[in-house]
Amino acid sequence: MNVAELWRYPVKSMAGEKLEMAEISALGLPGDRELVVVDGSGRILTARSRPGLLRHRATIGEDGRVRIDGLDWESREVARWVRAAAGPGTRLQRMTGAARFDVMPLLVTTDGAVDVLGVDVRRLRPNLVIGGVDGLAERGWEGRHLAVATAVVGLADLRARCIMTTWDPETGAQDINVLARIRRDFGGKFALNAWVARPGRVAVGDAVTVLDPAMPKFLCGA
Repeated sequence: MNVAELWRYPVKSMAGEKLEMAEISALGLPGDRELVVVDGSGRILTARSRPGLLRHRATIGEDGRVRIDGLDWESREVARWVRAAAGPGTRLQRMTGAARFDVMPLLVTTDGAVDVLGVDVRRLRPNLVIGGVDGLAERGWEGRHLAVATAVVGLADLRARCIMTTWDPETGAQDINVLARIRRDFGGKFALNAWVARPGRVAVGDAVTVLDPAMPKFLCGA
């Protein structure tokens, strides 16, 4: 098995960017979801209720600044786009703590499981896609750990999926059958909530090993 894809989402609920390498830490990938969209009261809004956000792509430039569709995130044009997608009075806000994640700092899936589901992997918004995995093997990994180069990733449980999976990442068209199938065939859950048990550098192509459940605690940095 190996790291097939590595994804970061600089703005929560916007399309993300593929990476070749990242240093992962307790808060996952650096820069992941560090910008969020909030309303006038400071409440975080997501594509679950504002699917238009998914039509914009966020990246981080060499200068460390977040860009949305190529423009700096603090530009007036981006502010206008955000209001158009999320509603009057909405804006981007930086958030650096763990509260910016819906569940855990990482989401992990595998090529085998995605092939069985038969959708564009971007609908699932994973951080790590593990390649070389047979079918639905990931569904037996709850509570296990993955050794990825020098890092160790803990796999908590299967992720309950929501309406965001129904939006096509290219066209923006909605297909409610995607979520209906996840609920019917997979109990409403797909991919794995994950956390960083031991920080380290992770790169596309790195070998991945599912560790024995009796893995010594020192490997997790406990």
